[in-house]
Order: sequence, then C-alpha cells, then structure tokens
Amino acid sequence: MESENEPLKMNKTQSVHPFPDNYIYVPPRPRPQPRSVLRRFCTIALASTLIWTLIAPLGSILSGNWYISGRDGQDGQTWPGRNQVDQDELRQILRDVPSSESAMQWSRYYTSGPHLAGKNYSQALSTKQKWEEWGIKSEINEYVVYINYPLNHRLALLKGKEKEQDGEKEYEVTYEASLVEDVIEEDPTSGLANSVPTFHGYSASGNVTAPVVYVNYGTYQDFEDLLAANITLKGKIAIARYGGIFRGLKVKRAQELGMIGVILYSDPGDDGEVTDEKGVPTYPEGPARQPSSVQRGSTQFLSVAPGDPTTPGYPSKPEAPRRPVETATPSIPSLPISYADALPILKALNGHGPKAKDFNQWWTRNTGLGYKGVEYNIGPTPDDVVVNLYNEQEYVYTPIWNVIGVINGTIPDEVVVVGNHRDAWVAGGAGDPNSGSAVLNEAMRAFGEALKRGWKPRRTVVFASWDGEEYGLVGSTEWVEEYLPWLKHASVAYVNTDVGVRGKRLAVAASPILNKVIYTATSLVGSANQTRPGQTVYDLWDKKIKTMGSGSDFTAFQDFAGIPSIDIGFDNDRDSPVYHYHSNYDSFHWMQKFGDPDFLYHRTMAQVLGILVAEIANLPVIPFGAEDYAKALAEYVHKVEDKLDAYLIPPAEVLSASVTDEEMFELRSSTRNISSPVSVSTTSKHTPKTFRKSLTRLHEALQTLTYHAYHLDLLADELRHISENDEIPWWDLPRKIRHHCAVRKANTKYKYLERSFLYEEGLDNRPWFKHVVFAPGLWTGYSGAVFPGLMESIDQEDWTNAERWVDIIESRILNAARGIEA
Repeated sequence: MESENEPLKMNKTQSVHPFPDNYIYVPPRPRPQPRSVLRRFCTIALASTLIWTLIAPLGSILSGNWYISGRDGQDGQTWPGRNQVDQDELRQILRDVPSSESAMQWSRYYTSGPHLAGKNYSQALSTKQKWEEWGIKSEINEYVVYINYPLNHRLALLKGKEKEQDGEKEYEVTYEASLVEDVIEEDPTSGLANSVPTFHGYSASGNVTAPVVYVNYGTYQDFEDLLAANITLKGKIAIARYGGIFRGLKVKRAQELGMIGVILYSDPGDDGEVTDEKGVPTYPEGPARQPSSVQRGSTQFLSVAPGDPTTPGYPSKPEAPRRPVETATPSIPSLPISYADALPILKALNGHGPKAKDFNQWWTRNTGLGYKGVEYNIGPTPDDVVVNLYNEQEYVYTPIWNVIGVINGTIPDEVVVVGNHRDAWVAGGAGDPNSGSAVLNEAMRAFGEALKRGWKPRRTVVFASWDGEEYGLVGSTEWVEEYLPWLKHASVAYVNTDVGVRGKRLAVAASPILNKVIYTATSLVGSANQTRPGQTVYDLWDKKIKTMGSGSDFTAFQDFAGIPSIDIGFDNDRDSPVYHYHSNYDSFHWMQKFGDPDFLYHRTMAQVLGILVAEIANLPVIPFGAEDYAKALAEYVHKVEDKLDAYLIPPAEVLSASVTDEEMFELRSSTRNISSPVSVSTTSKHTPKTFRKSLTRLHEALQTLTYHAYHLDLLADELRHISENDEIPWWDLPRKIRHHCAVRKANTKYKYLERSFLYEEGLDNRPWFKHVVFAPGLWTGYSGAVFPGLMESIDQEDWTNAERWVDIIESRILNAARGIEA
C-alpha cells in the first residue's frame, strides 16, 4: 500500500500518470445454495453492510476518484479512513503556523552568500532536508544546462588624438568605470570576498571600441525614431536605460541594426518620487537608489523561447542533443552599469547630435539625471570620443538542481504545482527570489503541520524550488518539458511566487479561470496593514489581475503546457523605497530596514499562498470560473479591434501623460509606427476591412463558449452546494455515486479547458509558445500579449496571416466549447 507521502513517480514516457497500486482484491462469489428465509435475510443484511464498507474504495478504483464530503463539504476523501482535518480547520492551520520570525530566518539563510544557478547545491540539499522534516517527501531533480559565468570585464571612455609622426590616433583614458557596487559597512553581504561580479547572463564575449549612441529605453520604436532621424547606428555602441522591456530584447534589436555592443544602466528618473534629486537620502541612509547599484540579469531572447537554448522543447539531460544558440542569445557583448558609472559617458554625449527633447514625448519621460549635468543628447559621440567595452564570459554545461516535494492526494490524476526559484544573481536576493523562498517554506511548514494532524489533500500537491530561473526560466522549463505528457494529463493549476515581497501592494497575474479562487483566498487572510480591525488582503487590493506574460517560472506551464497559472506577490510602487533589482543591495539588510522591516508581509503572503493552494487542491469541486474566462476572451477580441481601429484611423496624438508605463511600453514595442495609417491598398483578397469583419466570427464562437461556460459554472455551483450542505442521506448510495461522478466530470472539464487553447504548431517564428491567447509580447518580453497571432499580424500589416489566425483561434474557441458542453 502506498504511504501518504511517498515521492511522486513521474513517468515522462507515458501520457497517463500511473495510479498507485492500491487495488482491493475481491474473491469470486461462490455459487448460491438453498437457504432458509432467516439465513437469506441475514445474508442480504450482511452483504449490504459489506457493500457500504467497500463501495468507497471500490469506487475509487473504478473511477480513479472518490468525492465524498462530510458536513460543509470538507471532511476527508475516501471512506473508511476519513480525513481528520476539514477545510475550515486547514485554513486556520495555514493562517496560524506561518510566522514573521521564521520567515525572517529563511530570508537570512538564503541571502547569506552567493547562490548563482549551478552553484547552490548546498542550498538545494538543505531545502530538501527541511521539507522532509515537515513530512513532505522530496527529491533533487538535476539537468545539465548551458550557461555562462563571468571572467573579466572593462568599460572605459577614451579620448583620441593624432600622433605627430604618422597621423594615426592614440587614445587616453578619460574615465575608467568601476563596474562594482560600493561596499556598505552596515550591509554585510555587499562586501563579501566572493560576491558575484556585474555581468549579463547569456551575454557574448567580445572586445569592442566605438563611438556611443544614446537609445533611450531601447524599445523597437526608440530604434525606429533613431533610424528616422538618420542617426548612424551601425558600428556604434548603444547606451540604453533599463526599464519597460526585457533587457535581452534591447540587445537583440541593437544587434539586428548592426551595433557592436550595448551598455545598460538604471536611470533614477524611473524611481518615482523617491530620488536623490527630490531630496530623498540614498541607501543606506535613506530609501533612494544607491548610485553605484547595478542591475544584473539575462540577455537571452526570452520572447522567442525560454529554457536552455541548446535544447528547445525537450529536457537538458546529459545525453540530449544540443542545438546552436545563435537565434536565442546575443552575438554582441553587453555590460550592466550603475548610473554613477553612466554619468561620464552620458555627459560625453552632451552637444553631440539631437537632444531627446527633439524627438518626441517618449524620449523625455522620466529622465532623471539632468540635475547631474546630463543633457540627454543622442550622439553619436565624435570618432575621437569612444568607449571600449570588454566582456569575457565562460560558457559551460553544468548541473542545476530543482528540489521537488510531494504530498500525495487521493485523486491521482489531479495535481496542483506550486513553486518559487532559489537562484539569484547576487549574494542577497532578499526580494528576488528569496522572499518567495521564505514564503513558500512557511506555507509548506503549515502544510506539514496539517499532515501531522491527519490531513490528506484530495489532489496531489507538488512543491518546487527551481534553479536557473534567472538565466531564462531554465529549471522550470526543463522540468515541464520532461514531464509534459503527465502534466497535460494531470495538472490542474500552477501557483508561482517569485518576488513574494518587495513592497506593500498586492500584484497578481493569472489566467482568468482562476479569478474566483484568488478573490476567495485573499478574502480569507487578514491584511498586514490593519488600518481597521478585520481588514483582509482583499479589502486593500485594487482587484486588478494582469494577463500572463513571461519573466518567471509560470511561463512553461501557461504558454507551453496550457496549465492555468498564477503569479502573486507584494510589489513596490513609485512612492515605495527603491527596490535595488538584481543588485547587491537587494539584501537582507535592505529588506529588514526598508522592504518589510517586521516581515509581516512575508507572513501574510505565506498565508495567502497556502490558502490559495489549499482551495484548489482540497475542495470537492475545483473552484474555477469558466465564464470568467469566456468573458475575458471577449475583452481580448475588443483589444484586437481597438488596435486595428487605431491603425486604420490613427489618433491625432497619444499623450504621454495619459498612459501608464505599461501602456507606454506596449505602444513603443510595436513594430509599426502608430502615427501613420495602415495601408489599405493591397492586391490580396485579404484587407484590413475583411479582417475586421472576420473578427465577428470570434465573437460568435465566444457566444457559444460563454453559453456552455455559464452552464458549467451553474452545475458546479449546484454540486458545490450539495457537497457543502451534506444534502444526500448516508443510505442513498445511488445518488451519492451519481453526485460523485458529476463532480468528477465537471472537474475534468475545468482541468482541460486551458489546454483547449494550445496550437501545436505554435506562434509565428517562435513555435515553442503554443498558447493562442497568451504569450509574452514579441518586443516586450515581460508583459503579456493577448491573441499574439492577431496582434503581430496587425503590426506587420499581414492581413492574409491575420485571417489565418482568425481561423486558428476560432477553432480553438469552439474546441473549448465542445470540451465543456453538457
């Protein structure tokens, strides 16, 4: 008989996860013999008792499931052997056990030293051991992946002068960038001897010298503005500010336009109201940005495909075939620097080329170094004012280690996965990712306490501490690719917390099918900031749930495997202490002084995470909302129509002040200039107008989906009501069995709904992404694009391809409708 917490055996070669070997042998019934009336009566009575005793486990064997509920629908699973912890008691455990003190200790442990991907086995082992102490069977899952480590670097500003003898130029160094962050005495991990140098993951090695050009945020439209102004880019080095879009896409576009190197810096203008210019002291004295802070990070082309770039679509096992990486990683060198190191280079541009204000409003938004003497000239610098950029990286194949823990449920083919990544670019990582690590551990400690009290979930819960996320979601992607058949068959949802806490504002992104359970979970947890008694996280939240993009470990689950996903954490805003992203100052000291001094938000997030997982894993009827999904899809079609209408008749002007930063970067990442109208002249039978008309087919298909989604949710509510109120008498076995079968059927429809939107051929020119509804924006990387096939066709003015995607999406919507119809 399988023990309650035996490690889950994931069979990557089968499409169905093998059921546990818990069958019951029933011997053949002997041929009946004549009996007296009394004996017949006793036999029938005894048989009835035996049937009642055996029907639950027998039903479990026959159907793979047994949805039996006690009062409030919250007793255990199979009977006999009922659960000793009901749902209300489980929720209370998940609220009571997490503590701020324990979360603080986890934060201190994970941030005490460097833990780059492939260099943190001791943390993996310690994490596994702790999980097992809590009664959660765990194992370490290894892949051999292609990543880089820094060897050497240099960035210098040079001034040339001609030699008298031969007229050739010789250069003298006018500024040598430090490329290190200041050691701060009161922040211990900022001065470790083995601290991680400033570098970019997947950056190319190289030694280049050239004039420099300021390219603003390095968005697609920023580069289009430069080309329109006849700024020479080929053979030059770009200096771009961080922000808005994934850093690797800034490098990608510069490379495509013939630039030979990229420098990235953090401009304090993006820090809102908390800046040195506005009189706010800098870290560590105050919450403003430390001038020497540097944002490390990956420059992989994340919107093309995440994971190990040498094994796209399949796991990076030692024997796996390896592919070239040229289409997935840069071929030009890049370096991250602080704004202190950027100042001399930006000032060297003063007086050369047009100024940012000569372009458009998007170039002057959030410029924050004018008070330091930067005029934001574009350049290029003269030929005798150049930058030398030297970057030396070591590329290796190295093991990385995911830690996987399992609490087996009674339903073997319904699984909830919850994860956080463990690796960081720095010794710290108190916000990213180890606030999430502390949160996950505290939630798991609470689940461990529930296990001690006799709880067992209906659905299997898999916990993951991923490695290699920072380089390109590597650990989680390889794991999903390895166990894809089983995950597609069994997985109900994936819950992700990356940055669990870096501020006080709840931030959520999720598939719309999960909206209801998110509202429920947040309403069951008291807020960390009790401005009035009884206030919940839900009460203080703005209720905004973003669409799924990329940039964290949910990507492979949502966009590749079609598993509905959530990403949740407390974020900062423009009035919060500046969060030093991927910097040495994302440290335990910063968290304790500015981020979450009492670790109250860590405790609160652990409570939210635990209850969120428990609601999905333990309730008889999966708490999803199919109608929410259908309504969201209709809104997404309207967004496509709005984009097309704006292109057919461009607005006179989109004012910078009228849009959010996220909207701005979505506009600026378009591959087409929105200020000029779409060309309607075409020799093809497909035109913008025929495409506009074709979109009505999607609305019609969504009406069908909405109808069936409404009735599925209605049925689920009825089944939920029956379970919660224990309406079926104990002796009415036929009705109980019909009820349990109906719950099973409804849950299966919910489980597979998201998978209905997968398209096996994938998106245009990035076939790894299979979801027709959600994907990272092609030139944003982080933020989510809806119906990317349609949006990108509009940008490219490819109306034939747009019509093709209408056909594909319509077929997926109708497929989803068929999957959930009564």
